[in-house]
Amino acid sequence: MTQSAAIVTGAAGDIGAAIAARLADDHDVVFLADIDAAAATAVASKLGPDNRFVAVGCDVTSEASIAELVGRAAGAGVVRTLVNNAGAARATSLHETTPDIWRADVALNLEAAFLCFRAFEPMLQASKGSVVNIASVNGMHVFGHPAYSAAKAGLLHFTRLVAVEYGKFGIRSNAVAPGTVKTQAWEARAAANPNVFEEARRWYPLQRVVDPRDVANAVAFLAGPLAAAITGVCLPVDCGLTAGQAELARTFSQSEYY
Repeated sequence: MTQSAAIVTGAAGDIGAAIAARLADDHDVVFLADIDAAAATAVASKLGPDNRFVAVGCDVTSEASIAELVGRAAGAGVVRTLVNNAGAARATSLHETTPDIWRADVALNLEAAFLCFRAFEPMLQASKGSVVNIASVNGMHVFGHPAYSAAKAGLLHFTRLVAVEYGKFGIRSNAVAPGTVKTQAWEARAAANPNVFEEARRWYPLQRVVDPRDVANAVAFLAGPLAAAITGVCLPVDCGLTAGQAELARTFSQSEYY
């Protein structure tokens, strides 16, 4: 029987690793693609045997590098799921954003998803597969990191473009938009400021930030059969952040209106 495969880019990070682990529940092979091949290998070895978790060094901004990833995946089975997770944010304000930073953020957070989709498009047509793009609440509202945010907003539109144009081939395309996720980067901030999570959680109705497994569960749902009629949507996984801010609501409730 032909094996089913999933591709996860940016898989060496906490979110990518959690997604890879979760997709292994309903895929025979999961490819962990990351520009840091050694880090991807370390994550893959922790997740399980190398015939199920395959680490591949890949620069998702390079067509040649993506082509090598496609070649590796083609020999393993039918690619049923593509998760465009690779991403990073640089300058926090528009004033600090240089043209080089703008181009780099757009290349990694938007163009890479386009390149990966086009490269895997024939396989996804053959499997009537699913694309899940990891966007961000920054693509929905203004929370800083302008180049990253603009790219993520573009990624949401790209998600809909794929859904509309490729639905006739049975391909579904959806996005997950995480809020603040408790990753190693945040643990480093907590070491410098032990109150960082306490300060952050007051903005979230659920009074906590997102765990990588929360994102992974949303990805698995959108990629799986329970979401067979869902395409072209963005699912916020943000502990309620984009629904409204409780702290702000309390502030206004204590104010006078005129």
